[in-house]
Amino acid sequence: MAKIGGVEQALRFTTDDGLRLVGQMDGAGSGPLVVLLHGGGQTRHAWNETSARLAGEGFDVVRYDARGHGDSDWAPDHDYRMQTHARDLIGVMGALGRPAALVGASMGGVAALIATAAAPALVCALALVDIVPRFAAGGVERIRTFMTAHPGGFATLEEATAAVRAYNPHRPPPKNPQGLLRSLRERNGRLHWHWDPAVVGAPPDETLAAMLSERLAALSPTLPLLLVTGAQSDVVDLEAIATFRRQAPQAETIAVARAGHMVAGDRNDAFGDAISGFLMRSAPGALTPPAPRRTPSSGRSGRS
Repeated sequence: MAKIGGVEQALRFTTDDGLRLVGQMDGAGSGPLVVLLHGGGQTRHAWNETSARLAGEGFDVVRYDARGHGDSDWAPDHDYRMQTHARDLIGVMGALGRPAALVGASMGGVAALIATAAAPALVCALALVDIVPRFAAGGVERIRTFMTAHPGGFATLEEATAAVRAYNPHRPPPKNPQGLLRSLRERNGRLHWHWDPAVVGAPPDETLAAMLSERLAALSPTLPLLLVTGAQSDVVDLEAIATFRRQAPQAETIAVARAGHMVAGDRNDAFGDAISGFLMRSAPGALTPPAPRRTPSSGRSGRS
């Protein structure tokens, strides 16, 4: 069981196998609980804008660095299986002591789906961000190539920024490139991505797809469920969305226009509208929805 302790809004969890997970909570401590789960190669800071918005709307928002990422411990045995990430999440939710709505992107979405099927009493709503049981192989390989492309690190922050730009050429450059330093650490005079290289394991296969399909089928039909995709995603394609809708006809689906796989980073405004609206409708004790800020843009698929 994970253990929780806090100084102000800082959180520390300990996994079943003794790893320290570092996180934080935004919010007053009395609102509906939301746990945000980042994707592979990211950290909890990928959720900065989303977390600030949800906390401002009355939610208590917990986000933590997954094992092998950010400020959390690396696994000495290189155990970064999706089932292990899900086990960590179940421990975190048990430590938090009350049911939560889960919002998981990419790797975090896989962990959230597995955890929800395994411990349904801990989850009151589930939002999957550009993740479905079966992924498009080309998009997955592009991510894997990016994550393994610079084993020797970067000489400068500008080199790291250029690598990100090459991976996401459609995304506007950041206003402050210094923010990228949260995902980098200096070792031997070079800047390295702050994740364990071992997190890039074997590519997804049919065994994983079948397991995730089983977990999706195991969800209660009354559980609020949302799939948010990027209309330009190369990881979740139209066929995969159609299959997801057949597998989970109770789910809402929203495609965010002009967004790729990293939906929140590409279109945080539209993504925030989609997630906020879903949580306002779904999370027990949520506040009355605020006046609409902007209607989420639809791309390849609409809302159902």
